[in-house]
Amino acid sequence: MTVVASTSLRLATHNAEVLLTALARVRGQELIRRPGFLAMNGPKLLRVLVLGPDPEADDVTAIAELVAGARGRVTVEDPFSTVDGTPWRLAPRPLPVMVRRPEPLPEPALDVTRVTTAEELAVAERTVLDGFPLPGFTAGEAFPVAFLDYGEARFHIVRRDGEVAGACLTIVDESAAGVYWVTTLPEHRSRGVGRALMHVVLNEVDDRPMTLSSAVAGKPLYDSLGFETVGSATWWSTSEAS
Repeated sequence: MTVVASTSLRLATHNAEVLLTALARVRGQELIRRPGFLAMNGPKLLRVLVLGPDPEADDVTAIAELVAGARGRVTVEDPFSTVDGTPWRLAPRPLPVMVRRPEPLPEPALDVTRVTTAEELAVAERTVLDGFPLPGFTAGEAFPVAFLDYGEARFHIVRRDGEVAGACLTIVDESAAGVYWVTTLPEHRSRGVGRALMHVVLNEVDDRPMTLSSAVAGKPLYDSLGFETVGSATWWSTSEAS
């Protein structure tokens, strides 16, 4: 891995760390921090983020103990693909980690607005729950209203022909921005919804790189927007969870 790719991968990992910290705080869940990983432990989901390419053996053991004691679904996100979750009876899912350097884009062809009220946040949450989805979470649980007070978090909603068609979340930290849960509702897919969202969020953070982990279906869009793959993460999970 080149120095540039390694630096970009660490930017993406740090941004995911900021996201996980925010999620734990607004959901009122336990946040466990060790040198090699960060974990959010709740009744419906254990989510672990590996923080470096060579975690110590005792950190790996601690992750194994958390997985064994999990009360709900489990996701272990390893941006560096160095941890083996097979002994924990978790299934791997490779996801490319992508980074885009700042560069302005044209205004979107659809109406995209930033969420500022509890009512709009509820719409964004419902959109993600319907289109992504987030198994096990109900309205008000995935993205509680406390997110509106968390300065690093920005939600956006996109409308098409007057109807809500998609939503996403960005997390802006001191070095980079990350985009998460870029969602297009099924009836609006292949209509430029995801592109409109990305044009807005990328232009809003035009002073720092943007990071994301891409599903297969979304990668052509991100490629066309100038994102470059800087690594391959492995997400170990019992089922789809976020």
